[in-house]
Amino acid sequence: MLSKNHIWNFSSVGGVKRVNLESGADLLALDQLDQKLWTALSCPVEGLEIDEKTLSLIDLDSDGRIRVPEILEAVKWITSHIKNADELLNQAKSLPLSSINQNTQEGKDLFNSAKQILKNLNLSEVQEISVDHTGDLTKILANTAFNGDGVITEESSSDAELKQCIKQIIKCCDAVKDRSGKKGITQQNIVAFYEACLAYIEWQNRLEINKSKILPFGENTAEALKTYEAIRSKMDDFFIRLKLLKFDAQAGSMLNPLAKQIEAISGQNLTNVNENISGLPLSKISHQQSLNFKEGINPAWEKQIQLFYTNVIVPVFGEKTNLNESEWILIGEKFEHYNAWMASKAGESVEKLGLQTIEQILSKNQKDALLHLIEQDLQLETEVNNIILVDKLVRYYCDIFRLLKNFVTFFDFYSPDEIAIFQNGTLFIDQRSCALCIKVSDMDKHSSMVALSGMFLIYCECSSKRHNEKMTIVAAMTNGDIDNLIVGRNAIYYDRNGDDWDATVIKIVDNPISIRQAFFSPYRKVAKFIESQVEKFAQAKEKEGHEKNTTQIENTASQIVEPPKAAPTPFDIGKFVGIFAAISLALGAIGGVLASFISGFLSLIWWKMPLALMGIVLAISGPSMIIAWLKLRKRNLAPILDANGWAINARAIINIPFGNTLTDLVKLPLNAKINLNDPFTKKKNPLVNILILLFILLCLSTLVLWKMGIIAQYFNF
Repeated sequence: MLSKNHIWNFSSVGGVKRVNLESGADLLALDQLDQKLWTALSCPVEGLEIDEKTLSLIDLDSDGRIRVPEILEAVKWITSHIKNADELLNQAKSLPLSSINQNTQEGKDLFNSAKQILKNLNLSEVQEISVDHTGDLTKILANTAFNGDGVITEESSSDAELKQCIKQIIKCCDAVKDRSGKKGITQQNIVAFYEACLAYIEWQNRLEINKSKILPFGENTAEALKTYEAIRSKMDDFFIRLKLLKFDAQAGSMLNPLAKQIEAISGQNLTNVNENISGLPLSKISHQQSLNFKEGINPAWEKQIQLFYTNVIVPVFGEKTNLNESEWILIGEKFEHYNAWMASKAGESVEKLGLQTIEQILSKNQKDALLHLIEQDLQLETEVNNIILVDKLVRYYCDIFRLLKNFVTFFDFYSPDEIAIFQNGTLFIDQRSCALCIKVSDMDKHSSMVALSGMFLIYCECSSKRHNEKMTIVAAMTNGDIDNLIVGRNAIYYDRNGDDWDATVIKIVDNPISIRQAFFSPYRKVAKFIESQVEKFAQAKEKEGHEKNTTQIENTASQIVEPPKAAPTPFDIGKFVGIFAAISLALGAIGGVLASFISGFLSLIWWKMPLALMGIVLAISGPSMIIAWLKLRKRNLAPILDANGWAINARAIINIPFGNTLTDLVKLPLNAKINLNDPFTKKKNPLVNILILLFILLCLSTLVLWKMGIIAQYFNF
């Protein structure tokens, strides 16, 4: 029994006091650790570099997120089923059978099930079991007759007749797959099948009792009904028209709209207007009050009428030429018993087997034997469920401590030799590699939260033709400079499996990267400003020159055809002198400032001059370096993980030394040899270097002579 006063060890990691998980005793006491001391309170099941099946098993409520109570329940379960909780810290790839705690009945069942799994896989001599053994239930149960899921297959019996019966039931019902992956049947399928067979036989028996009424046309009744139904509405229409003509003898022209419709289609190809023809009455409406089968039939209905005459009229009336309404009604009554019998049809699902086969199935009555097979299969339900629990046991044994290191603490993230489960891969861009890369699950949420991280972030859209997939990742740039990092730049991304993805920068969140980058930042800004101004000036001059040349050409052309214009305004020398004087004053002022600065600098004691230069540099770069230092020491990973569905409970600071380890800059291999003879380097004139050196020596000599007073004495200053 573990003491309630467990002594915890803490370390300062990433600016936060984090608990050390150093022994099995720490895991057993995890429920005593104040939840406020946990680094994370929840994490998503998907998108992490850890076995997703393990996380799904821990996620008891299947909401896609793992919380502290579920973590504690998982730890409690695994530690109760192994002998020594210290083994979990090894993060082994397999579970030794000897490590299973057999002091409880559940432990014994798990041990026996593990042995059975290895036996089914022909690995009886193996004394360790891994996820490779337990992960594929279909493979484990491939050669077993029963697997405890209540589904039997042909392999569930060695009796040929039972095998045949199972095959027939599978043919007639919605077969299900058992745990071995083969098609099978359940108890419900068996009961429903035999009920359908009985119902189908009873339905057929009703036919035998009253066959003459039900089948007035014998075996041809179904075909006769089909031809009757094909013309039924048209015949009813015909006899109603006859009644209307009898009711009103003057309505003949309206009941026979033949002339107008035939006139409308007479100019068309009649083979393409069958619908218009078939819409006409079945035959001409006259006072004869019957249908003549031999003449006057609508051409579109001749074929159907001929089939009706052969299949129905001849069997009932013989070779009859005309059919009146009472005879038509009599024919309809002959089908009433057949229609009623068909409407009561039952057991359709087994009809495909044929009446003789169904009778044989019922005579053998193998229902009880099949249900007994189901019972035998269900007797192994507990054993097979234990097989599933063995898979859970193995996964927890291998993965639970790794999850704890990335949930309770961020040990893997802050360890140089480990990789956190949220780190998805490595991005290579601009001669550096970024190790802190996280798969983005919700871009909108990232956009609203990542600014709080204080990090320079690069969002990349990655695509892989090998996997035919796309994903978005965010990479933290924590070292180097940012001169060449722009949206649209391409890079290469390697995931944790080593597969490469094409990456394109789609978004950049700008923040300081390093003190060095902050030092040069003011100079780069000034250089960019000057460059942009020079570029604007050059473009303006180019545009001005282009417009001037164009205007001159146009003026020259116009002078050829137009009379000469008045002479241009003479040059205003006074205005030019004023402008020149203003420029001279400006240059003089600037020169005066520079002269005073130089003279003041030269008046300093020699050892103060470097300090003065350093002061100037610090005045320029100091503010940006201080701001960068303040931001860099506050860089926090928590907002990025929160945007990905985590609930981070503590700061995850990335200080300057740690940040430098997350982004590797380019460096030459150890003992590499360098050939400095670059054939494309601009050739330098050695005379220029000599002159520059002589000028520097002259300046230094002048400075020394000035400080010694020799120059002043010589020139009588």
